[in-house]
Amino acid sequence: MYIVSGSFVCLYILAFLFPVLLPVVNLLFLIFLAVCLADYINLFFICRQPAVRRLISDRLSNGDENRVSIILQNRMKQTMFAELIDELPEQMQERNFLIRRKLAPLEKTNVTYMLRPTERGVYEFGRILLYLQSIVGLLSRRFSISAARDVAVYPSFMHFRQYQLVAQAAQLNEAGAKRIRKIGQSMEFEQIKEYVPGDDIRTINWKATARKGGLMVNSFVEEKSQQVYCILD
Repeated sequence: MYIVSGSFVCLYILAFLFPVLLPVVNLLFLIFLAVCLADYINLFFICRQPAVRRLISDRLSNGDENRVSIILQNRMKQTMFAELIDELPEQMQERNFLIRRKLAPLEKTNVTYMLRPTERGVYEFGRILLYLQSIVGLLSRRFSISAARDVAVYPSFMHFRQYQLVAQAAQLNEAGAKRIRKIGQSMEFEQIKEYVPGDDIRTINWKATARKGGLMVNSFVEEKSQQVYCILD
């Protein structure tokens, strides 16, 4: 718009020096005003507000890349150009966050970007600002979409899950992580029961066998190692 305005200023200066050009410049200016009027009517009276929605997890992982998606849908049967500004939390210290997209008629697109929080706490996301232009590109209409939301940022649980899997695979032995072995049998007595195929013959209770006249075995309570997590904050 500024370029077009500057061009007309130059044309009128040229027409002042060469008066024969003045009718041509006036005609061009009238055509320009007519196009602007048509673009204004299209944007502010015909154009429908695009559908915009932000998708983000209920919690973010501190120090990691967290995905944020914005669903944007053109509800017009004409090509539109969109400039999208997502009001990020003040902790992100981002002031010129701008996404540009060309939207085909009735197109639905997914705009994705990554955020890396640097401190824990509650992050407040604000509105989504959308500037829409037609294919003419002379005027722009501003839409303000209410999308305020508070998202909690926790210590890096992504790394926590990663090291948990590595520990289970016994790949962190040098770092102190190791596979915990399940204890199959202990000496904690539970009861005496009848022998069934598959029981360990070493657990046969001969005294009870003599009294009952059939094989009896000792049953023990199975012990299991407990998983203990140490979280350093």
